[in-house]
Amino acid sequence: MNLGEHENRQIARDSLFVLVALRLDGQHTDYRVKMRNLSTGGMMAEGPVQVTRGSAVWVDLRNIGWTEGSVAWVQDSRFGIAFSKEIDPKRARAAADAQPLPDGFILPRQKKAAKPRNEGPLRKV
Repeated sequence: MNLGEHENRQIARDSLFVLVALRLDGQHTDYRVKMRNLSTGGMMAEGPVQVTRGSAVWVDLRNIGWTEGSVAWVQDSRFGIAFSKEIDPKRARAAADAQPLPDGFILPRQKKAAKPRNEGPLRKV
């Protein structure tokens, strides 16, 4: 491991398990892969996708959209993706309809009230 690789490992990562869409360069097919961890500069994914180091990819991140990157490493069914531009991992982890507050906190999603059920008159069985 060279010094540059060691420095990259010091970036804070959020562990998670989220399914995301992945698109390989030159293909129109979207693959579903598991996002295992996420940082401002990249992510680790797992799935049955044939990728090679250096391949261009796009990942559809919740609340962010399609994010360009390249495959940094591959080991079995897991691979690392280095994003072309930094992202906000907190934004990607937030609920899809959550509204961020200025101080960085997120309001919980509002639950819809259940409609009352009218099952008709009660009867003896």
